[in-house]
Amino acid sequence: MAIGFGIVGTGMISHFHARALAEVRGASLEGCFNRHAERGAKFAAETGCRSYASLDELLADPRIQAVAVATPSGAHMEPAVAAARAGKHVIVEKPLEVTLRRCDRIIEACAEAGVKLATFFPSRFHAGAALLRKAVDQRRFGKLTLGSAYVKWFRSQAYYDSGAWRGTWALDGGGALMNQAIHSVDLLTWLMGPVAEIQARAATLAHERIEVEDVATAALRFANGALGSIEATTAAYPGYLKRIELHGSEGSATLEEEAIAKWDFARPRASDAPIKASLAERQGGGGGASDPRSIGHGAHAKQLADFVAAIKQDRPPAIDGREGRRSVEIILGIYESARTGKCVKLPLARDPVRPKGF
Repeated sequence: MAIGFGIVGTGMISHFHARALAEVRGASLEGCFNRHAERGAKFAAETGCRSYASLDELLADPRIQAVAVATPSGAHMEPAVAAARAGKHVIVEKPLEVTLRRCDRIIEACAEAGVKLATFFPSRFHAGAALLRKAVDQRRFGKLTLGSAYVKWFRSQAYYDSGAWRGTWALDGGGALMNQAIHSVDLLTWLMGPVAEIQARAATLAHERIEVEDVATAALRFANGALGSIEATTAAYPGYLKRIELHGSEGSATLEEEAIAKWDFARPRASDAPIKASLAERQGGGGGASDPRSIGHGAHAKQLADFVAAIKQDRPPAIDGREGRRSVEIILGIYESARTGKCVKLPLARDPVRPKGF
């Protein structure tokens, strides 16, 4: 039996969810809801699903067993909690929410209702990221010493002006870090382990009429003793491929966009040969470096397939709510360090004060 999905929020990312669901065996897109009825109707006409007049109406339909939340970031909690209370499984677009309190409300509501909760981080489902994680698990890097994430992208002023919620603390939750670089923040901590300390700077340098940062840098100390860094911006014309670098006493590797770009280990293995061969043939795309629409939906489909399997097998999804919360906490720690000029230790005891600006 197929798991019927409803999508709440029909902006840009919802179209990627719809395309991905069309490719997932055992899943079907049944309906959508947008508080602007005409936008919901347009999305429904384009995807062949039903547009509901209200969220309550969507949640009351027994054909819908799972809800994908694709509203602006700071408006994830309300539909996610309502869906959980209606007995629907919930998968939320990144970030899970924009404060720890709101993340925790979602996690608690899903636990109380006994429904599955996942956070969209499709970058983990690309082959390159999986290869890096396997190498970490096999201890091929020796002692991990340095891990870095670079997201040097470009967004025009028109991008921020295209929606009143963009670039606001309340609904965007932050800027280059919370909206764009959070995928790389998630990958970095998935590979390197928990972050223990943060020292950071942030600024708004190239855009007008936004409350949040368009440039940020952070120095990290991981719980395992390794050091690291994060650089994120939406003010680097024309926008370059995102990059993750891992270094250790016995190996180094680099992930550029979604593909392996460097792969060097002190003890080579036969399995390294096809990876090395692929480096010469690699043709990297632009990803979302300059255009947020220039991403694929293949990894979304893989994550949705895992979510469907988790529902049917009654197991946790690969990226659950607590995994989604982790990257939010790191980014909030970066904002707190940038605001105060002090070193911030994780875990955070509470939600930090939002900066008035950078």
